[in-house]
Amino acid sequence: MPHVTFKTDTEPFPGAAGDRRFKRLTGFFALSILIILGIMIFQMTRESLPSITKFGFHFLTGSNWDAVQEDFASLPYLYGSVVSAVLAILLATPLSVATALFITEIAHHKVGSMVASLVELLAAIPSVIYGLWGVLVMAPWLQRTVQPWLIDHFGFLPFFSGAPYGVSMMAGVLILAVMIIPIITAISREVLLAVPQSQREAAIALGATRWEMIRIAVLPYGRSGILGAVILGLGRAIGETMAVTMVIGNAPQISLSLLSPAYTMPSVIANEFAETTSKLHSSALMEIGLILLVVTLIVNVIARFLVWSVTKGQTKEVV
Repeated sequence: MPHVTFKTDTEPFPGAAGDRRFKRLTGFFALSILIILGIMIFQMTRESLPSITKFGFHFLTGSNWDAVQEDFASLPYLYGSVVSAVLAILLATPLSVATALFITEIAHHKVGSMVASLVELLAAIPSVIYGLWGVLVMAPWLQRTVQPWLIDHFGFLPFFSGAPYGVSMMAGVLILAVMIIPIITAISREVLLAVPQSQREAAIALGATRWEMIRIAVLPYGRSGILGAVILGLGRAIGETMAVTMVIGNAPQISLSLLSPAYTMPSVIANEFAETTSKLHSSALMEIGLILLVVTLIVNVIARFLVWSVTKGQTKEVV
């Protein structure tokens, strides 16, 4: 009778060695991303040290930017980035959330899928195309029609005072709003699809209309995820460079008027980094980039956490 051997629990399965190698390989790739990020932060911090040492906290609170005198401060750029991004979020959020609700809760499945695909296509358009459209079409239209009307009717308010330049903070806000709508819409749609169908059915069973069902069952459940989508859009708006540079006017000033030109952190880096006049000048630009990187990382971490808090453990349901 031939000798028969049986595999014991302590012996590895035939594919175990390959699984371990694959696990180590993918772990290395994941770790390499963090290593690259750490190297970026280290290098940017090192290059920023001359500026940090000379200007200190004044770099964040001062308004002067003079390459000849080597006196640099970033407040106008911080102001332009924050104001343009926040106003763009205020404009884009209602439209984006309403579009996501239409796709998931109101439209027929085929219509909703088509609208979702069209919205996602907007995210694939290069930012320079948005910028060209903004500077050649939107800014002249604002200068000829919208801004003169605002000056005539609301010129007594500081937000609409001044001359109709066309290229202005208003143009930057509008171009940013258009660019972040696809991001907020797509993520809000995924969050709304993660809402359990039982939530909707329970509200309908209690006699709620469709709007009441959305208001009391769907939106409260996805509130944190939608907020995360908004914050991700904010991160995109803060870091956007090319389109904003082409329409915002690039004037390092702080003004309450939306009709005045402004400047943002990405814009000043894009415009001046290739033409720096001294080591301190490039260091100041690198410090602006470091500030921008840190702010963007914080915003994205908060957004990812909020989206995860809603979608964890939920199975997506296609409406």
